[in-house]
Amino acid sequence: MITGPLKSKIDKLWEEFWTGGITNPLTVIEQITFLMYARLLDMNESTDEKKSARTKKPFKRRFNKQQQHLRWQNLIHIESAEALLKTVRDELFPYYKSTANGDSLFAEFMKDAQLMVQKPSLLVKAVTMINELPLDKTDTKGDLYEYLLSKLTTAGINGQFRTPRHIIRAMVDMMNPVATDRICDPACGTAGFLSTAYEFILEKYSSPEGTIEEELLDVDGHPQLDDKGKPLTQKLFTGDLLTEHRKHVDTDMFHGFDFDATMLRIAAMNLVMHGVAEPDIHYQDTLSQSFSEKHTRAANEGFDLILANPPFKGSLDEEDVAPELLRVVKTKKTELLFVSLILRMLNTGGRAAVIVPDGVLFGSSKAHQQLRSELIENNQLEGIVSLPSGVFKPYAGVSTAILIFTKGGSTERVWFYDLMADGFSLDDKRTPLKGENSNDLPDASAQWKKYRALIDKNSRAATIDKQFGDKAQKAFVVDAEAIKANKYDLSINRYKEVVYEEEQYDSPKKILKKLKALENDILRDLDELEKML
Repeated sequence: MITGPLKSKIDKLWEEFWTGGITNPLTVIEQITFLMYARLLDMNESTDEKKSARTKKPFKRRFNKQQQHLRWQNLIHIESAEALLKTVRDELFPYYKSTANGDSLFAEFMKDAQLMVQKPSLLVKAVTMINELPLDKTDTKGDLYEYLLSKLTTAGINGQFRTPRHIIRAMVDMMNPVATDRICDPACGTAGFLSTAYEFILEKYSSPEGTIEEELLDVDGHPQLDDKGKPLTQKLFTGDLLTEHRKHVDTDMFHGFDFDATMLRIAAMNLVMHGVAEPDIHYQDTLSQSFSEKHTRAANEGFDLILANPPFKGSLDEEDVAPELLRVVKTKKTELLFVSLILRMLNTGGRAAVIVPDGVLFGSSKAHQQLRSELIENNQLEGIVSLPSGVFKPYAGVSTAILIFTKGGSTERVWFYDLMADGFSLDDKRTPLKGENSNDLPDASAQWKKYRALIDKNSRAATIDKQFGDKAQKAFVVDAEAIKANKYDLSINRYKEVVYEEEQYDSPKKILKKLKALENDILRDLDELEKML
């Protein structure tokens, strides 16, 4: 939660870049990211120096003796703006590139690093402001970076990269990841799904003793207050119950792919800022033939959970698409190919929650029906959450749904949820709403967990039908046989029953009497008006 003076500092930093001539939101975030990383690098170096002094054990230095002047603690003391720009542009960024070798996150993160700031005064202001940000607080810096990423949406450019955070959180909550999962997003963008999954894991695996509630402080160390003058607090989850799984969470739980180098860097920094020690983020077009086989095999290299909102409304040349994907569904449409890809990337028994356009659910082409048949006949299509069409406004008004499926087996029934409201207005402004029926997401998650509990208990079909058989409700189930009979149509309107309430009307004689009375009233008014004239 970023509020008060800290929020103002981020806004001011953003404005400085904007007025300094850098107006593309992605570029602004990328440049801030580079400078944040420079500071974090020096902070980690200082931490290792202190640890080495205590333990008397050597460590692998990030900066040799000739590079000490490139450390953040020394950069901030360069008095001349021109000298600072020259040092950062001509020495710090080349240093990044020279050390960006191998397969490390740092190599991926910095190999194409380029300073876009041309004005010395802008760089001085940026360095000064970033130096004042609380990057030493793990709990704050994740929220800080999330707020920075929210600028993608408010700036009105490239907002399509950002799936609404509350939708992501609901999907993660429904999928309920565990500490042993390997989680992937094959089109990760800013890594919103992965960072939210990490937050969920920390919260899930924190004991009461490992959950700390503390006051929020501003940059000057003063308590932040709400509208009523009460101190704002937040819960910090340490993940103390992860124990033997901590290394897995830090090094092998989170995997992301993107073919935009800028998004790759932003995604990597987002996870680092949230506290993931070594996220596995790769520059890769996951639909292409060049996508590494080790990431698509169902052996030990597969994934247990995939969360994604892949790009749709696009098409690819068949020659560029991996042949393995075309064996499942022969198409050029990215929204179908990504579902095919996700099936391939999952381990047998692995689960996925994927946002798709509604066309995937009811498209009549051979490819659409082929994909839906694959999901139902050869896998377990477990649930479909129909989202309102305004969820991705102002960038797109297309109707979407969340597909929930498990690799392997076959489908007996599909759980549907008709989500009518997500807590925000469904117009371009997306204003937060309050009150009854303003947000169906908590109910959708609760109903899903209730349904999953019945499935996990191997409940009889009659028991499930008793709970979810009423198709006039928001949550209901449909037998797979009924879906097959409808050419695998998965649109919720195909199966949902709409109950119409009978309207009561007055008799014609009563209506006519009212009309005459109204007519007489009008005539009296006209008579009075005539007398006035």
